[in-house]
Amino acid sequence: MTLGYPSSTYAPRRRSLASRAIDRESPLRRLDWILLLALAGLLAIGTALVWSATQQRMLDAGLDPQGFLKKHVLNIAIGLVLATATALFDYRMLRAYAPFVYVASVLGLIAVLSPLGSTINGSHSWIRLPAGFSVQPSEFAKVALCVALPMLLAERRDAEHEPRLGDVAVALGVAAVPVALIMLQPDLGTTLVLGMVVLGVLALAATPTRWLLGLLAAGVLAAVVAVQVGVLEQYQVDRFAAFADPSRDPRGVGYNTAQARIAIGSGGVFGKGLFEGTQTKGKFVPEQQTDFVFTVAGEELGFVGAAAIVALTGILLWRALRIAARADDLFGTLMATGVACWFTFQAFENIGMTIGIMPVTGVPLPFVSYGGSSMFANLMAVGLLQNVHMRRSTPPRRS
Repeated sequence: MTLGYPSSTYAPRRRSLASRAIDRESPLRRLDWILLLALAGLLAIGTALVWSATQQRMLDAGLDPQGFLKKHVLNIAIGLVLATATALFDYRMLRAYAPFVYVASVLGLIAVLSPLGSTINGSHSWIRLPAGFSVQPSEFAKVALCVALPMLLAERRDAEHEPRLGDVAVALGVAAVPVALIMLQPDLGTTLVLGMVVLGVLALAATPTRWLLGLLAAGVLAAVVAVQVGVLEQYQVDRFAAFADPSRDPRGVGYNTAQARIAIGSGGVFGKGLFEGTQTKGKFVPEQQTDFVFTVAGEELGFVGAAAIVALTGILLWRALRIAARADDLFGTLMATGVACWFTFQAFENIGMTIGIMPVTGVPLPFVSYGGSSMFANLMAVGLLQNVHMRRSTPPRRS
């Protein structure tokens, strides 16, 4: 028998004291430095690959051979500022602003479908800005969904209740709005990424397995219907046909993947050397600085360089999952899980389509491919991970 109040009465007090101690600690000490080192490695490799992929093309066009390099470095600098701001804004307060973040992303997607939108590479996904800049709102929809879904699902679990069918239906309805708007562009790759985010967050929110299996079946059915009724563009359908039959139309729809495999295979173990890739300098692989940047790594850095990208991406994903597992609350866990699912599927899809194990969907390789909106969104997602990690009240475990 114990005297006084039950020990549970003091638990909030102890946690509050621990939280105050963490808050007084230097922000630099609370950063996940392993995650940042893996991120720095990916950014450095990506910068070199983007420069190599675009240098010869710019020279042939009579333009500044470092034009893409300068823009890429600028994109990284802006993205790091956004990541810092995201990390410093307490994610527990961000939970209250999640509806506004979600609505802003939906308005951006609606603007794309208005006269403000423009078409690039067959996808009506962009809004052109002054001074030659453009923004892709679908990239920021990934960030919004990683915040909005956890906010909805964590509310129910915080009350110590399992998710009900109505809760899951509301979450799916919230996700369906940006997904539908993105499919109207159409942008199949981003739609698939959002689908994996939804599935991962629902799974970690203790959604019954039978509901998840039903959701997967519904997704497959929706994909079949989309093909049958003509939601997808013909070039997207042709890409799936080329994936099913790699020998199909090697000079047409199968050209990109065929040249990508040639470039990667020609690199051998150690590659031909940076700026020395014959497939890259000969401009045989289209969109090499964006969707097919991994082919530059395979050809010029060889198996070693390509494996380094995979390893660094794996370290980043490991840290994201570790942050999710050790978060103080369910909202932080689900938010970090959504980011981990996003990066996992997008990296697998991008690398997979260059080596022929996934269909071509046009998604960039996180932190490596050239692109302003994608870089901003990716680094903001890293900011969310650091945000959750920095505000963990329990001290780090020692081995």
